[in-house]
Amino acid sequence: MEQWTCLDTGVRSAAQNIALDHLQLDLMNKEKIPITLRFLQFSPHAVLVGYHQCVEQEVRVDFCKEKGIDVNRRVTGGGAIFLDEPQLGWELIIPRHHPKLPKDVDDIYGKICGATVAGLRKLGLEAEFRPRNDIEVDGRKISGTGGTFEQNAFLFQGTLLTDFDVETMIRALMIPIEKLRPKELESVRERVTCLKWELGELPELVDIKNALKQGFSEIFDVQFVDRELTEEESTELERVVPGFESDDWVYGVRRPLEHRQVLMSIHKAPGGLIRVSLVADIPNRRIQAALITGDFFAYPQRLILDLEAMLKDAPMDMKWISSSVREFFDGRDAQIPGVTAQDFADAIDRAIQKVRYYELGIPLEEVNQVFTVIEPFENIVKPPVLLLPYCAKLQGCEYRHLNDCTVCGECTVGEAYEFAAEFGLEPITIVSFEDLMETLARLKEKGVESFIGSCCRAFYEKHFEDFTEAGMPGILVDIDSLTCYDLGREKDAYAGNFESQTHLRLGLLRKVLELKSSG
Repeated sequence: MEQWTCLDTGVRSAAQNIALDHLQLDLMNKEKIPITLRFLQFSPHAVLVGYHQCVEQEVRVDFCKEKGIDVNRRVTGGGAIFLDEPQLGWELIIPRHHPKLPKDVDDIYGKICGATVAGLRKLGLEAEFRPRNDIEVDGRKISGTGGTFEQNAFLFQGTLLTDFDVETMIRALMIPIEKLRPKELESVRERVTCLKWELGELPELVDIKNALKQGFSEIFDVQFVDRELTEEESTELERVVPGFESDDWVYGVRRPLEHRQVLMSIHKAPGGLIRVSLVADIPNRRIQAALITGDFFAYPQRLILDLEAMLKDAPMDMKWISSSVREFFDGRDAQIPGVTAQDFADAIDRAIQKVRYYELGIPLEEVNQVFTVIEPFENIVKPPVLLLPYCAKLQGCEYRHLNDCTVCGECTVGEAYEFAAEFGLEPITIVSFEDLMETLARLKEKGVESFIGSCCRAFYEKHFEDFTEAGMPGILVDIDSLTCYDLGREKDAYAGNFESQTHLRLGLLRKVLELKSSG
């Protein structure tokens, strides 16, 4: 039976753990270390963003500094995570083309996560693999995973939630809330779980590690022997750690572009959300710089950086973009599970389309608060209906959950109803997700060709496919306040039970109505 090694590096800082990931990849690529299953923990508490994410977009940096929480960047992709001392990290470092690894990335995810599932079942949990890269118990996430490769070395890692500090996690990550309420905490507990919650008590750490090791041993048909850091690993770790403590690593890899003359878009692919920011030379219609972020996983690690470099000084021409992005991916040894070259081209095109908003008279600082469905902005005919969210009505209003409004002047919805009367549109309050889908279907059946509406960016992101499948072109204006979707309150939003009040961007909404009425 093949023999692999198990390395327990104990409790270390975020920078030390990330530096070790980097070293393991480098040394495995040079064939200087054996195949290794590593266990790791973090102290002090840490927030880690994915390699392709921007810290300022994902983390409450001031809160983390105040509470002594480390902020760092993983060498793998995916979303931002919070780690305190009880959480257990695990990772497998292995030659990329090892015969026990499937060739396809999705199959690799399934096999390695299957090993973790087997280990958790030994602890008494009915764990399951949830494609593309999560492990869950009874529908709730208990471990998130992801990986990267560097030439011939492959690293796949996960974090196992043993106990869970919900409140600190919510405050540390960029979830837009000002005051935690019991229902908001409960909404998180509905989506994630941990060993302590499931078992009623927390097993000994050594038992958790042994169970995971047994799971990997069974699935990969190998034996494990314990090892310590090699002399070379220890020496190199001391040398490289300062680099992974530096702002150049933590912030510089994905530093946000200046907001002046930035065009932004989002695109939802099966493998994750793509966010594009383009610094645009609008008079000359060229891309000065590009930033592509998101919670997708890209192999190899620097693939997205190379794509951004290709886009520098590129013409803002969709035919050129589409062709060049396809050529960029063709022939490369690259995989992005669930995301295609066309997904990136479409995301870039959506950002470029914002130039037209600016040319039509929408201020540059507001073009990113306008979203479209199916058709570009200028192709959408004058809509006859204005769809407005119930959550912008007063919480105690008797019309909050009705499709109408008395226009009492106490909320922004009333003013939007007045806009509708001025521009000859039928205003409709949408009271739930199902109501939205039924309303769009009813309007389409009546021959309505398009709509204008207002919703938060999070709702647009999560229901982009639903809007598209409804088959009606539309223009949506972002909401200027906190939203239930940012809080993970999808169930409340779906049913129309969100209890807080949001506010419409009335100035921007009016500008859009003026443009469509005159055009």
